[in-house]
Formats: sequence, C-alpha cells, structure tokens
Amino acid sequence: MLDVKRKIHPLLSEHRATIDRQRWTFVPAAETREILAGLAVSQAAMDEIGVLSDLLRSDPTLPFRAASNGRFCTDFGTRQAYRTEDQLFVLTAEEDFHRFDSGQLRVFDPLEARLCANAAFQGLLTINAFILATLKPRHRPLLDYTSDQWITTVFDLRTITTPELIGEPALEGVHSDGVDLSMTTFLSRNNMRRDSGITDVHEMAQVNGVRWDEIDPQYRVGTAQHWETLDILIVVDHEKKHSVSPLWAEDPTQRATRDVLTFFSRKPTVEGHVSYDHDSRLPHESLPCQVDVSIVRDPWCT
Repeated sequence: MLDVKRKIHPLLSEHRATIDRQRWTFVPAAETREILAGLAVSQAAMDEIGVLSDLLRSDPTLPFRAASNGRFCTDFGTRQAYRTEDQLFVLTAEEDFHRFDSGQLRVFDPLEARLCANAAFQGLLTINAFILATLKPRHRPLLDYTSDQWITTVFDLRTITTPELIGEPALEGVHSDGVDLSMTTFLSRNNMRRDSGITDVHEMAQVNGVRWDEIDPQYRVGTAQHWETLDILIVVDHEKKHSVSPLWAEDPTQRATRDVLTFFSRKPTVEGHVSYDHDSRLPHESLPCQVDVSIVRDPWCT
C-alpha cells in the first residue's frame, strides 16, 4: 500500500477541470511523474512499470496483441480500491464497440501480481479514483448511477508489428469502450515509428467503425500521442469517441511493440446488462490488491 503521507498535485486538479470542460485531457509523462511523486511514488517504481509487460502472452482474439486484465472496485463508501475476482469480459456493438469479436465472452490472463504491487500502478489507480470522485458522465443504460462504487477493468496490452503483420491498437476504428471513463497510460515502445499510435478524439456524431485514416475532420476535437512512459490520455467515454493509428516499425525488418495500460471505469451493472453476470465485487482471494483512496475525498481536492 502507498505511503499515507501523500498529496494531490495541483496539476491533477487542473486536468480534472479540463475534463469537466472538454471531456478529455492528455497528461504528459513529465506531469504524471510530478503527480505520482506527490503520491509518494518513487522514481524507481515509475521506471519499473515501463518494463513489466514482457511476460504477457497471447490475446484471446487478436493475433497481433498480447494481453492480460484484472477487475478493480473503487468504493467511495469505504474509501478503498481493491482487486476483485477474475471474470469474463464482453463488449457489444450497443456499447459503441464494433469489431468481429463484439459480444463475445473473452477470457484474458490475469494481471501480474508484480504489476499490481508496483507503487506507480497503485498511484495510477489513485489518479483514476480522483477523476471518478467528481465525474458526472452522460448515463449509459443499465448502470447503477446511485452506487458509491465504480468498476474498473485494467488491461495490460502489448501491440505487436512484425514483417508479416501490422499491429492495430484499435482495429475497430472509431469507437467507445462501453464505459464512463477511459484512461490509457503508456508504458514502453520498441522500434516504434514516430507516426504510430496517434489517437484522435471525436465528437459522438462521428460514425463508429470508421478507419483512423477515413474519419470526418469536422468531428475531430483533438489529437494526442502516447510516446513517453506514463503519458496518459483520459476520455469521458460516452461523450467522446476515439480512434488510433497502427503501429509502424521504424525498422520494418524487425519486430515492433507498443505497451499500454488501459483503465476502463463504469458504474456497476444492473440486471439486463450484458455484463451483469460477470460483475462480481468479491475480492480476489489469491491475488489481493488494495489501495487507500481516501485522499481523493479531501475537501480541498473537490
């Protein structure tokens, strides 16, 4: 657990104000490091998080990706964020996710215990909680917006490009992630060309499923690129869509990789939601992780 002698950096408050105003924000790595330092995270932990994706194995549906995930519950009643038991994952076209595996129940490898124990990872959970603490999103159907709890699915994702295969960070084109808040944190890159992995943020009027290079410019509201370890993009997911360009190899004869953590947060489901049977809030018995997030409720933070 993180040291209790922590403080919220003014930079994070500024980014939350930007989210309130424009419904998305990009936090450069240098600012993220300042914010995490205020949460008593060491530079060593920040550096370590950038190299923890090397043990990832295959993705259940995408041949150019390696992936793991874990579910977390941020409970503002108890002021704790804790890891829940592993569960199936599903996203549907009705949630603005259009891909060949939309609606499929998918099983991912569990997040590594070493990642969850990393203080920078726990700091990212705290940053996520700070945004959620005052977030008032446009409501999605069949989610319980009266609850003090938020459900966050964390993915550790490696996109891979080889001479035979182009890796797509967002094969689905323009999309939303079926949640209330999406927070993507860059971990590392190898042999990644400078025009790779560029994210465009779009108004909801942009048609879903459109390729990254076929979007309508009138609906693009911003552009960002994850390049340095701990660059963060935060999007209010049901109010802005996004798309991402492919991973191009600087040396096309060699393998290229792009590693990110994604934090997909929403309110708990109610009966009738496609994920209702896969939305347990029971703690993980063999891989516990618990973070005190009471700091985000301090009066001077709101």
